Amino acid sequence: MDQLPKCDANYVPLTPINFLKRAAKVYGNRLSVVHERTHFTWQQTYERCLRLADSLRSFNIAKNDVVSVLAPNIPALYEMHFAVPMAGGVINAINTRLNPNHVATILRHSEAKVFFVDYQFVQLARQALQIMMTSESISSKLVLPSVVLIDDIESPTGAIFGEWEYEQLVRKGNPGYIPYEVQDEWDPIALNYTSGTTSEPKGVVYSHRGVFLGSLGIIIGWEMESEPVYLWSLPMFHCNGWTLAWGIAARGGTNVCLRNTTAKDMYRNIAQHKVTHMCCAPIVFNIILEAKPDERREISSPVQILVGGAPPPASLLEKMKPLGFHVTHSYGLTEVGPALVCEWQAKWNNLPSQDQSRIMARQGINTVALAHMDVKDLSTMISVPWDGKTMGEIVLRGSTVMKGYFKDPKATAKAFKNGWFATGDIGVIHPDGYLEIKDRSKDVIISGGENISSVELESVLYSHPRVLEAAVVAMPHPVWGESPCAFLAIKKNSEGKSDDVKEADIIAYCRKKLPHYMVPKKVEFMSELPKTSTGKVQKFQLRDLTRNFVVSENFPSKKTAQINAKTETQGHKAQPVRVPSSRL
Repeated sequence: MDQLPKCDANYVPLTPINFLKRAAKVYGNRLSVVHERTHFTWQQTYERCLRLADSLRSFNIAKNDVVSVLAPNIPALYEMHFAVPMAGGVINAINTRLNPNHVATILRHSEAKVFFVDYQFVQLARQALQIMMTSESISSKLVLPSVVLIDDIESPTGAIFGEWEYEQLVRKGNPGYIPYEVQDEWDPIALNYTSGTTSEPKGVVYSHRGVFLGSLGIIIGWEMESEPVYLWSLPMFHCNGWTLAWGIAARGGTNVCLRNTTAKDMYRNIAQHKVTHMCCAPIVFNIILEAKPDERREISSPVQILVGGAPPPASLLEKMKPLGFHVTHSYGLTEVGPALVCEWQAKWNNLPSQDQSRIMARQGINTVALAHMDVKDLSTMISVPWDGKTMGEIVLRGSTVMKGYFKDPKATAKAFKNGWFATGDIGVIHPDGYLEIKDRSKDVIISGGENISSVELESVLYSHPRVLEAAVVAMPHPVWGESPCAFLAIKKNSEGKSDDVKEADIIAYCRKKLPHYMVPKKVEFMSELPKTSTGKVQKFQLRDLTRNFVVSENFPSKKTAQINAKTETQGHKAQPVRVPSSRL
């Protein structure tokens, strides 16, 4: 059997580019992209991508050349996910919420050859390019990218920026263009930058093989049937829409593009286009739940939501059900894309609703495309028992893991130490094999020798009917070393006020639901929690604020404190969590 070689008949490199060609052939007349009054079929999208790829070759785009794009979820950004690799390039979708310095850093680090800019972000792009030209640290070898404006396809603004306009490139391209043929499935297809919540942003390189397998893995795990109607509530710059920028084509679905993620626009598009699927971070749940009566529309059929980016509290999942949303929880990172999914099992259907929501809040199991996931003690690389209690670090291994960090071999080697990718997330594995995140390794609170999960405490806080946003961090404590400090944004009452909820109310609520040692010793109220450009809470800012806080309790004497410590923690002994040195 070893004498049977690979040949053209039995081996073709895996690439998601083939999803588009297949969709054009099988679903040619079906709607592929919808954006307000703009509608394209799969055959039209395929032709537009061929034309754009041909025009990109006129910019001398070659293998591994980066094409950056700064745009919201519009048809052009969707098309570029196919057109750029069809020209042999690597797509780099830039976070539109970054500031000019960050955009300039990405353009410089990626050495982008072409820079596509939506008309809404011209000022941001212009400032970034000016920074690149004036920075003292830039060598004389710097070559600025060619700039292409993406104007409004329905109502052109007439904005002038760059050398070309997007639709001009589409029109001038050859519809008979023969796409770049991928010779090696390990070749790069996308370059994404981490959000930098734990360190400086890094360039993460995806391969054709990784994206092909990753997108199919999440489709299978989500049980997405053919011809879905998918609402782009998740930014495509988030891991290329969790690889669904390619995956929807594999299902012959309809992409409903969304420039702004507002409650009104989401409800309107869901009702108008009969949306079946959407993805989002838990923060979007609040936008949906807090919608005003005139912004809401009746949802006639269930909408499947894949949620990730942060652990969703079970109480928040419970609130989404009556509105017509069925939630599936996924877990991933920029370095891996969607890695785990909480696949539902029929035996859970008869459980009480609250128990179902608690199960849904778990991160789940590895997709069929990811070979292995585990929770280990990184100092010994021994797996933790499946008891739902013993904590360790989540590690992953498989073909959907990134190729590595661009221009950073040292960081790449550290990330892949011991043959696993160490996520930096702390979790447990339940007896049924399903994984649940307990915290980021740096966010675990160690109080009097006890490990406190900020995620678990946040889940309790979210169950309070008036809590809109919650984050828990460690604050200094004169007796216990560290203690939990809660930062909350409160929903307004019928009178439009939020100051009626007091610190004592929150602490009393938590005392009814948690062991004493886990109860926040300080509660701070904010109008809105600080977030990164990707919508994640910036806990490092909150930790800085706690340095001057005073805990909300009378301090016992040292001797009494030691006695109380023994009493409080008895029966709640946690496994020591070692913060991994390999996490970047």
